[in-house]
Amino acid sequence: MNVSHAMVHPVEDLPTTTDAGNNAPMVRMKDIQGMPGTAGGLALRLCQLLFAVAALCVMASTSDFPSVTAFCYLVAATGLQSIWSLILAIIDIYALLVRRSLQNLRVVSFFAIGDGITSTLTFAAACASAGITVLIDNDLDSCKQNHCMQFETATAMAFISWFTAVPSFLLNFWSLASR
Repeated sequence: MNVSHAMVHPVEDLPTTTDAGNNAPMVRMKDIQGMPGTAGGLALRLCQLLFAVAALCVMASTSDFPSVTAFCYLVAATGLQSIWSLILAIIDIYALLVRRSLQNLRVVSFFAIGDGITSTLTFAAACASAGITVLIDNDLDSCKQNHCMQFETATAMAFISWFTAVPSFLLNFWSLASR
């Protein structure tokens, strides 16, 4: 039966008990909550998915979003964020169910690169949409004929999705840097 087990790294030099207080070896924590394959990581992925889908649905429900490029970009970016978060949430659920560690170098590299790309795209789309929303609402005063409330809600949901994507990226990147 092939069952996956966590990797055990041998210690080269065992610490002596005489200098244990001053020169204690640094211990690397493997499963920090928020990293892939943990309950915290799954919670972050589900929050990313929830807020990205909310932004996508609210923006796509307006009839005039295709007329503004920034709003189309927001729909595309949150759609990509939704798909990415859904796939990684499924992987996290699988890892939790079979008690498998996802601290493989290639897996963490893949997660870090994907999180970096999707979070950057989501942030850029949210910023562009926020700029257009401020232009429509404050500068042009044309909210009566536009869906400003939906635009603002979708933009806020995209920012919240980005806020939940950043910890995933930072934890994965930190895990890569600490190897």
